[in-house]
Amino acid sequence: MKTIRRLLYRDITASVLFVALAFLSLFYFFDLVDELEGLGTRGRTVWHAALAALLELPEHLYDLAPIAVLIGTIFSLARLAQTSEFTILRTGGLGPGRALGLLAVLGLAFGLITFVLGDFVAPAAKRQGVLLKAKFAGDLRIGGAGAWLKERRATPQGERNFSVNVAATSGGARLLGVRIFEFDADGALLSQIEAGEGRVGEGSASGQWTLSDARLAQWPAARSATAAPVQISVLPTLVWPTTLDPRVVAAAVLPVGTMTTMELWRYSTHLSDQEQASQDHRIRFWHKALYPLACLVMVALALPFAYLHARAGSVSYKVFGGIMLGISFVLLNKLAGHIGLLRGWTPWIAAAAPSMAYLLLSMAAFAWLVRYR
Repeated sequence: MKTIRRLLYRDITASVLFVALAFLSLFYFFDLVDELEGLGTRGRTVWHAALAALLELPEHLYDLAPIAVLIGTIFSLARLAQTSEFTILRTGGLGPGRALGLLAVLGLAFGLITFVLGDFVAPAAKRQGVLLKAKFAGDLRIGGAGAWLKERRATPQGERNFSVNVAATSGGARLLGVRIFEFDADGALLSQIEAGEGRVGEGSASGQWTLSDARLAQWPAARSATAAPVQISVLPTLVWPTTLDPRVVAAAVLPVGTMTTMELWRYSTHLSDQEQASQDHRIRFWHKALYPLACLVMVALALPFAYLHARAGSVSYKVFGGIMLGISFVLLNKLAGHIGLLRGWTPWIAAAAPSMAYLLLSMAAFAWLVRYR
């Protein structure tokens, strides 16, 4: 059995690596062409464009991992079936259950690699790529209305609610175009702070932001019955105390691709605690948590191709079928997330539905081929 395991694992792994390398080469070329459009701005060179495209590869590999596993496994098993090697292995004692068990272990190994890519390599590379682009662009604009954060805090004067808007960032700790609105428990506006730049405190200063070129407007009439004019102050530096975690701030201002599984969970919990919409980030969390298991599903989906007779189609047809299955899985995965968000599905169900559907499909096809073919 060691010989059979070594033969299958070596052949399938080589095929998966070949498919992944082919996809990454194609995506690197496309990314490099896009990055070359910004040459010459703020001293940007070809090497910077090549580095920016290179930093996108871990995220591409993470996204393509299940498809590469599916196509590579189909190619390997179909080639073994075409040359009758798989038939010889079956007559030598490789039954359906044992074959499924061997491939399940390999699928779990691919899933572990995908998890490491998605939680450690890809977020770090994506973050460095974002910072590199921000360096040459001057800053990183966050959508049209910027990023919004909310904070509820108990003060000696009573409960206070804060709405924080950030227009851009040059990194997780440096914020640009900061606006802070303070409301009382009844929703009356008490103060507004506008600052050109803000720095999120870290370490011992994690409970405060340092705002530069701040303009503070206060409405005394909101706190008393005595009418009074709005008090406006201009301060070169203003320290604003806050309970917002620096990691939550980084999650809000940086792209979702830079967030790990735990950061997604932490940020979605923060949104729920502040009574903000968290369904989208809940679904993203469950999708990211369950995504490595898609490799196991893809291996199971590829196994029935080994039991198809060689004359039922050449290897190229089977690989083409694998590509179509992989594309349909990606589309269904994206579609399930959007439908789950629109229909208010339970987040883990919206994330797990495509994988469960394809796993049932693969097991049904596998059982039918083993019994009737």
